[in-house]
Amino acid sequence: MKEHHKVVYYELLTSGRLNEYLADLNEQAEDMFFRVVKELAEKEGITETLKVENQMLGVQRMNVIRQAATEFVNNDLIYT
Repeated sequence: MKEHHKVVYYELLTSGRLNEYLADLNEQAEDMFFRVVKELAEKEGITETLKVENQMLGVQRMNVIRQAATEFVNNDLIYT
């Protein structure tokens, strides 16, 4: 934010609202991340049964989903 949105950053900093803004943004990002992970896991058919029957495959697929969700949240919420 400091690099890409300097005006907004300094306005929030000087008004004393930067920490509040960042805390709210963090909460939104976490909520979005967990929602996207859940949706992608359902879409990809990753179930608890899969995780039990083939643990390594379940972990691999969930890692891919978490990475995709992280990129989505960063691009959609953090870097905009």
